[in-house]
Amino acid sequence: METLINAAIPWAFGFPKFNASNKHRVKPRIVRCLRKNDEVNGLFEAPSQMDLEGHAHMKMSQSPESEPDTKHNEIWQLFREAQRNILYLNKQRLMAVEELKKAEREKEKLLDRIQKLEEENQADAGKDKLSILWELLLRIDSMVLKGMIDTGEASDFRRLVMNSNAIVADVFFDLMQRKDVELLAELRHFSDKNKRNGFHIVHICTEMVPVVSVGSLASYVTGLSHALQRQGNLVEVILPKYASLDLDEVQGLREIEAEFYSYFNGQLQGNRIWTGVVYGIGVTFIQPVRYSTFFTRERLYGYPDDFERFSYFSRASLDYIVKSGKQPDVLHIHNWETAIVGPLFWDVFVKQGLGGTRIMLTCHDFGSQCLEQPDKLALCGLDSSRLHRSDRLQDNTKGHLANILKGGVVYSNKVVIMSSMHSKESIIRSLGHGLESTFTIHKDKLLIAPYGFDKFTWDPSRDKFLPENYTADNMKGKAVCKVALQQHLGLTEHASVILVGCIFSEVSDVDLENLKEVVLIASRRDVQFVFTRLSKVPSKNTSLDSFLEEIKDENVRFIDKCDEALSHLIFAGSDIILCPSFHDPMLQVPLKAMRYGAAPIAITSIGKRFRHVVDHDFQSTKLSQFLNTTFAYMSLNEALDEIKSNSMQWNQKIMDAMTKDFSWDAECYDIHISAYTALKNL
Repeated sequence: METLINAAIPWAFGFPKFNASNKHRVKPRIVRCLRKNDEVNGLFEAPSQMDLEGHAHMKMSQSPESEPDTKHNEIWQLFREAQRNILYLNKQRLMAVEELKKAEREKEKLLDRIQKLEEENQADAGKDKLSILWELLLRIDSMVLKGMIDTGEASDFRRLVMNSNAIVADVFFDLMQRKDVELLAELRHFSDKNKRNGFHIVHICTEMVPVVSVGSLASYVTGLSHALQRQGNLVEVILPKYASLDLDEVQGLREIEAEFYSYFNGQLQGNRIWTGVVYGIGVTFIQPVRYSTFFTRERLYGYPDDFERFSYFSRASLDYIVKSGKQPDVLHIHNWETAIVGPLFWDVFVKQGLGGTRIMLTCHDFGSQCLEQPDKLALCGLDSSRLHRSDRLQDNTKGHLANILKGGVVYSNKVVIMSSMHSKESIIRSLGHGLESTFTIHKDKLLIAPYGFDKFTWDPSRDKFLPENYTADNMKGKAVCKVALQQHLGLTEHASVILVGCIFSEVSDVDLENLKEVVLIASRRDVQFVFTRLSKVPSKNTSLDSFLEEIKDENVRFIDKCDEALSHLIFAGSDIILCPSFHDPMLQVPLKAMRYGAAPIAITSIGKRFRHVVDHDFQSTKLSQFLNTTFAYMSLNEALDEIKSNSMQWNQKIMDAMTKDFSWDAECYDIHISAYTALKNL
């Protein structure tokens, strides 16, 4: 480069190249260049014409022989100064270009951030409207408990909110801080008794995401409630006020300043009532006063007095519904913990203004049914002599005990069994944990529904955690996600390499011996693996450590602490997701895998081919029917073979799965809304 500049500079500055023939024609020009040196103002100034002439006059006395050499040196000194200035200017130019690029990158980040903030603001605006509606509904409940309005007027106000929710939210936005008397006057002024179309559903349950969560019930209650409210139904939830509640997730939490009593153990017991809004759903929390230790414990379940704890809560919930003047279409109860609501409703409460209400029970787990001494039923006001019969609450195997879950099945108008893969007939026949005969008697009111997932959070076309979004019609972004995941994990970065993910919550959920055989055989085929346990806190497990040591390989990675962003990237970057089970109510891994264009494959030994008898019972879910015809009977080895040998067929299968909707808003919603409709027609 220096040679190039030396050659170019004379012509660039208009200086003729020096030689003996032109030595008398040299007339240097003024050159001013920005420099970073000790010259005044940081500029180098070439000699002026007058300076040069004076300088030449002073040199007249020098010998003629030295004049050409002197001028030659002066000129080349000037050229070198110019050269240094040009190099400096070039360096400054490069720095300016880099600064410009940096500014452009920062601008892009800023614009992206602005866009995300706008999206969040829009979402918050929608959420705020829903929160206002629920705050208003809960204020109506408070007015009833304080005796300000009767139950009939309260029902009219609730219909008003349901029918005109958008207008109501706008009108009452600035009125919610007013006192109850002023707010009541505004409600009466605004009241318009239009007939409502949606259902009013009250969940009486023990868990709800995100305030308190142990099992699959929590995500089910929130997911289904959101889906129902999106279609114009009014859904609310009643929960115990556990000491372990995450109250940061509750908007507008307030205590109702009114006395509220419920029956338990032969007396009226005082309770404190709290209300708030969780994810746009109105929630009521019941806090016992005398029996305050019922819900202040470390765990939710697993205590000797669990029946007392949850029968207290179930009875208090019904007492609250009656006193607040609610007349819901459906009381939706869950598992054995609130199954006692069924017999309580029909034996005690149906004639207390709830003649139009019906009961629906959801069963998530038959392994826990709560067997108790029959005389304990009297604690919540039930007559054990009437209920301890074979066609009611008497256990099918241990006849001296009362089965609380069985009582819920018998006394509910509809029973929904949550199962993504099993058919109604197979559950009645062999999966009832001793309740098979009860299911057979009540089979006409049994329904099977699959679990779902939040399709708004888990959507590759707008997932904010992905480096590039994609759809079934344009899968380019999935290749980008795979390379990003490989880069994050330190794996060989190539979109053509098959990447297999495996996501689980607990090591106990996974057959490690089976998984080890799968990995060792597949790794010989140049397959990459990433295993992750969805937990916020890393944990130590001897069997897991041994498993990881045995499968150690440059193409295998294990992440013991996986955050939300990385879990989204694993689904997006993987070609296949290994699943401990297709019935996965907690994590919904198979459903999310299909949504993100990854095939859900069961963890089964490659050496053992599936020999399943396909269940042709048409009362199985659409989800199970789809999985049974695509991925359910396929081993990892067979999946790898199909990817290599018949990529076109494989890609079509993946795209078909991506376009299916298995969210809470799809089949799960349809089955529940049809059940509610049937209940109203009873």
